[in-house]
Amino acid sequence: MRIAKPMLLIATPLGVIGGLREAWRFSPGLAFLMLMLLAVISAAFVMVIKTVRDEKKADIARLAAEGSRAPDQT
Repeated sequence: MRIAKPMLLIATPLGVIGGLREAWRFSPGLAFLMLMLLAVISAAFVMVIKTVRDEKKADIARLAAEGSRAPDQT
């Protein structure tokens, strides 16, 4: 995994760029559709990551607020 992870981080974007370039040579309309598909998938990933981070931040704030309150003595 020490070697595979950096290779994937480099090879994947290069492969996508190469695929878009070949699609443009074959058919510019196809390349445009591929680019739009990549944009939609990327936006979905960004929204999911943002939601997870926001919820995690809210949980941490909620736990900190609960921890700072003194327990009720009734």
